[in-house]
Amino acid sequence: MRSIAVSKTVALLTLTSFFVSGFALAQQERREEVRPRRTQTQAEAEPSRSDAKSNGPTLAGKDPENSPPPSKQWQVADASITQIASLSTSTIEHEPIMRIALATDVRAATVSTNSQLLSATDLAQTFVPLDVARVRVEARLLSPLPVSNENFTVRIAGLATRAEAESQARLIREATSEQSLVFLDVETETWGLLIGPRRSREAADIAQVRLEDAGFPVTVVDLPPTRQAAGHIPSQPSSASRTDVASNAELKKSSSVPANNRVTSTGTNPYVRLAARSSIPTRELVASTATNGKLFSSSAPVLFASAEEAKAPVRFNDKPYRGRIEVFANSRGLLTVVNVIGLEDYVRGVVANELSPGGYPSLEALKAQAIAARTYAVRNRGQYISQGFDLLPTTRSQVYRGLSSEQALSTRAVDDTRGMIATFAGQPINALYTSTCGGRTEDASNIFNEEVPYLHSRECSIEGHRGLQPFTIKSVREPAEIKEEQHLPAARLVAELMVNGFGAIAARVSDSWLSAPASPNEVRTWLGFVAALAHQPLPSFADDVNRPSQFATALSAVTFGESRADTLLNNVDVEYFLAIRDAGDVPATNRADVALMVRDGYLSVFPDISLRPREPMSRARVLRAIARLLENRGLLQMQKATARPAADGALIVRSSKGKDQPVRVSSDVYLFRQLGEIFYPVRSVVLVGGEPITFHLNSAGAVDYLEVRPAPAGAAADRFSPFSHWTNELSPGEVRARLGRAAQGIGSLVDLRVVSRGASRRVIDLEVIGTDGIAHVRGGRIRSALGLREQLFVIDRKYDADGRVAAYVFTGRGWGHGVGMCQVGAYGLARQGLSYEQILKAYYTGIEVIKAY
Repeated sequence: MRSIAVSKTVALLTLTSFFVSGFALAQQERREEVRPRRTQTQAEAEPSRSDAKSNGPTLAGKDPENSPPPSKQWQVADASITQIASLSTSTIEHEPIMRIALATDVRAATVSTNSQLLSATDLAQTFVPLDVARVRVEARLLSPLPVSNENFTVRIAGLATRAEAESQARLIREATSEQSLVFLDVETETWGLLIGPRRSREAADIAQVRLEDAGFPVTVVDLPPTRQAAGHIPSQPSSASRTDVASNAELKKSSSVPANNRVTSTGTNPYVRLAARSSIPTRELVASTATNGKLFSSSAPVLFASAEEAKAPVRFNDKPYRGRIEVFANSRGLLTVVNVIGLEDYVRGVVANELSPGGYPSLEALKAQAIAARTYAVRNRGQYISQGFDLLPTTRSQVYRGLSSEQALSTRAVDDTRGMIATFAGQPINALYTSTCGGRTEDASNIFNEEVPYLHSRECSIEGHRGLQPFTIKSVREPAEIKEEQHLPAARLVAELMVNGFGAIAARVSDSWLSAPASPNEVRTWLGFVAALAHQPLPSFADDVNRPSQFATALSAVTFGESRADTLLNNVDVEYFLAIRDAGDVPATNRADVALMVRDGYLSVFPDISLRPREPMSRARVLRAIARLLENRGLLQMQKATARPAADGALIVRSSKGKDQPVRVSSDVYLFRQLGEIFYPVRSVVLVGGEPITFHLNSAGAVDYLEVRPAPAGAAADRFSPFSHWTNELSPGEVRARLGRAAQGIGSLVDLRVVSRGASRRVIDLEVIGTDGIAHVRGGRIRSALGLREQLFVIDRKYDADGRVAAYVFTGRGWGHGVGMCQVGAYGLARQGLSYEQILKAYYTGIEVIKAY
């Protein structure tokens, strides 16, 4: 038997059964909305979920241009990247309430809590406690459906063959999940398609825009009225029929929708669109439990909440959410589930998913992300108001995953920036952001065909040389005076020996010092250091120890301690490896040692392939042989690592436990920087992070030797992204298949040509050359058409034996549409010391950051 509480609920629901949701919001009309991707760590972006990022990648919020076709769960109209905000910032006095569609077009929804579940109708909002903590909500037919007002559809006509029509139907289904009906026009003897269900004029207009953006030439037509279930999709017949022809006769009387009339508003205010129409409901919500069966029913939207939200939040399909859960039947007879939540709580569930605090743990970057996410929500609030909600929880709006996804650092960023938004000319901006911009962002006009004053191309770095100053390590030591290229390797090797205890070497190495002959005493001293490092006894050496043959035998003795070469090489081996012009001048007692040292590259040979055994060796040759042998034997105490960004003149390395560890650098450290294949002695080096380094620590634990190879990802602020650089190789067939919809009627692919690039060097006009014609793919459609992460790329070609193109190699940078704030770049700028406000102003031109409430 039902409790009194449940009886009150039923009475309340019955009272409001013929009302519709009062949720409506003043909102400017828009044409096309695009949002980018969230930023993840590389581990998060593995192919299991990424569009590599994916459910697409969701590394920073992947935008619709690069998203896979949405499932029926998210069939919503796109909106524009620009709009005039419906409210000026002065009217935002309190924290707005957001309505986030957790699901659309689902047949059932489970709402639960670990506390006591409460329910109310959308209008009354007088919550009544239920006797159960878990309910299942479904939609069922309430009464016979009235004559449908949805008498419009979208059509493609003038196709030459049925096969072509069926091919178009398949492409449309893959791109939009829309089913199509093939028909024959007997008057013109051409074929056509009716796409999707009958729709309202407004829905047909939106569908037309979406299909045109996908590359399909469609028009809107008016069909005769019929009794039709909402959301019904006509089945596709196996062959043309008289019914097809009869329908087509009516279609020929219709006309396409003017371009300036694609969006129809309702009521006297052209900027108001209601969440639900005032009409007799045809569906009711039925709430039931597994044990008690039907609990109540209502044809009005129903709100669910928890009696103890802080301790036991309400759950949808067992996932916890702050705020309340609203369920209502939509126009397609299925359920829409909405999270009704305060803006700040919503942003908490966004920031942790759009910029991972685990992968990018910077408070200032997360604050910038929080303000961008909050601004985007304020600007686009009511974007899907005609469907009963504001935003989607996916990359089509912003990635939102509720309470369970929140993290402490991102929550702190939201709390520290409460109420702050970015504005331009007093209005909230459309705060687009992209995962990884590839070093530069792009003008919105080149990607979305709309000029937006605050969305212009910006460098993803601090401008000028001062941007590198925080990462610079300097030395008071004067670099070696080297002008001859042949001595550059020796300068580095000498420095390695110096920090490893070789004392009798010049304080400052020069060309003249290196090219001078090494004295017997110098060589004896250096061999003594080698013997100490190798833990070998030091024999006595004659005065000819500075000559190649005798030096080879002496070096082998202090390094290996035994007759290594004579044991491992037989006579023919010695003759084979001693392939030099003056091999006959090498004494027999030294021939095996010389052969081994020449074979392994320790003893250098002159350009004329001679050893000059009778001449004293230069200091450069002696020290080079010693250093190379010690390096190979692992006797020099050098360490290798990958640098993190330097800070305050300290070297930062990643420890074995995954933590950044600062290491003090000696003021007179030897510094070497690789340029090309050679290491040059320098006074300063820049470590932005990612550089392979080799270093030595002195007895005090300070770095006294440091050699640096450039970071492969360069110095742009987004270099921390695993997608800052990428390569994708496609065969001509794969390229043609991907460009199928964007470049129709050109025959087989002949070549690709970049016609023009944007301010950031992104490709904005791609010419596709075919055997039957030429097509152009422009703007933001290029990367989605090719299925690439970005359109900041260059194209290389691989050719087969016949000189034909065998593959196109796309080498590019970045991930996303490239407009607005670069999410990983924000982290990089924060590492350089910029505040959240400076970061936002680095990417959004001419904005102000204000506290709206």
